[in-house]
Amino acid sequence: MRNNIGQYTNTISPLTLEDRTLRSNTLILGEVGSGKTNLACRIRNFAVDNDVPTIYFDFNNSFEEEIELRYKDTDFNYIKFEESDAFDAEFAKLTEQRKHIYMAVDPKYFTNKKDVQSRLTKTMSQDVLLQNYYFFFHDIDNLNGFYTKFEDFLLYLLSFSHLQKFGFTFLAQPHSTFESQQLKLLFTFLYLGRCSNTNYFNTAVIKTLKKNEFYYQYRTAHQTLLFNAIKTNVVKIDEYILEE
Repeated sequence: MRNNIGQYTNTISPLTLEDRTLRSNTLILGEVGSGKTNLACRIRNFAVDNDVPTIYFDFNNSFEEEIELRYKDTDFNYIKFEESDAFDAEFAKLTEQRKHIYMAVDPKYFTNKKDVQSRLTKTMSQDVLLQNYYFFFHDIDNLNGFYTKFEDFLLYLLSFSHLQKFGFTFLAQPHSTFESQQLKLLFTFLYLGRCSNTNYFNTAVIKTLKKNEFYYQYRTAHQTLLFNAIKTNVVKIDEYILEE
């Protein structure tokens, strides 16, 4: 079981993924080269080891040869989204067999009308995915490329999270959009649960971290009087290299 993924920087304890990792949402926020993909791959490996199929939405619309080698293991199944019957048939085949999916997506396929659901959104919201798959949303360079505004995409994620059996991991680069108090509150709710303020979501500290270091926050399982306590620490994630 690939559940030991790194080390706390101020204790001798290893950073260990638990079952709740698969049922909670994870936000990975960092600059280019900070190790976001490495950490996401660690979480994916944990899902694979727990027999939970994964679907990885690459919104950079990468071609297969551009994808990092560490993802190209025996569970790697690449597909490029398009609005066609041929895509629908191939995608249905993969999900029917509960295959792990790496799907390249151009954000232009999202509708620019709030009251119209795109074919991409319908594909992402299929019951077979919501009931069986752990989701990854990877590297959104153009934050305004989703719907008419990035806020609309976050609201979509909020409604989406109530439908899933498993959670999702969201990867993004720091952006001024994240400093909006309203968005901080929304992200806090999505990834930490209900909180008394937005100070738990702090993007400033990540600028001081080295590669594969993350400012790690999570809500404990132990119930307190008002809210479950939120723990904060800095962790160093081990570099994952796919063995030949």
